[in-house]
Amino acid sequence: MTPTELTVAAQKGDAEAFAALMAMHQSRLYRIAYAYLHNEGDALEAIQESTYRAYRKLKKLKEPSYFGTWLIRILLNYCADERKRKNRYSPVTEMHEPSSWDRPEDPDLAAAVSALEPDCKQIIILSYFEGFSLTETAEILDIPVGTVKSRLHRTLGQLRAQLQMKGDA
Repeated sequence: MTPTELTVAAQKGDAEAFAALMAMHQSRLYRIAYAYLHNEGDALEAIQESTYRAYRKLKKLKEPSYFGTWLIRILLNYCADERKRKNRYSPVTEMHEPSSWDRPEDPDLAAAVSALEPDCKQIIILSYFEGFSLTETAEILDIPVGTVKSRLHRTLGQLRAQLQMKGDA
């Protein structure tokens, strides 16, 4: 079955179809959650909560072909809420580790991406690390494609400047 057919079947109450859909998206969801939360346990919890929310609201999904982007949006919203919650309750003296999602072959790039503003970081992770097109990234973040392009352009300039400074040092 195609993902769209599985989504339609899941909307009609087929639990196996929903499980198959979640299995299709599992690794991508984990990578995105881990990139945001920097902790395996938190990432797994985010996936579990996103799965629950998606299952509960599945019948409200109007266009079955957008299941993947809809699911990622649910995950991103949960991750953003979770980070806010943790920042609100974490002591000021706590040291935050650099991003754990970094690529071992280029820790400078990972550090530079981790230092970005959240809006820009989302676009870089979705576009470059997860391979979404600009249109898909815009749909996931629910912003215009032009905004994605301008933020991407600005962010790539920032990353270039940061990496050149490190290279010159």
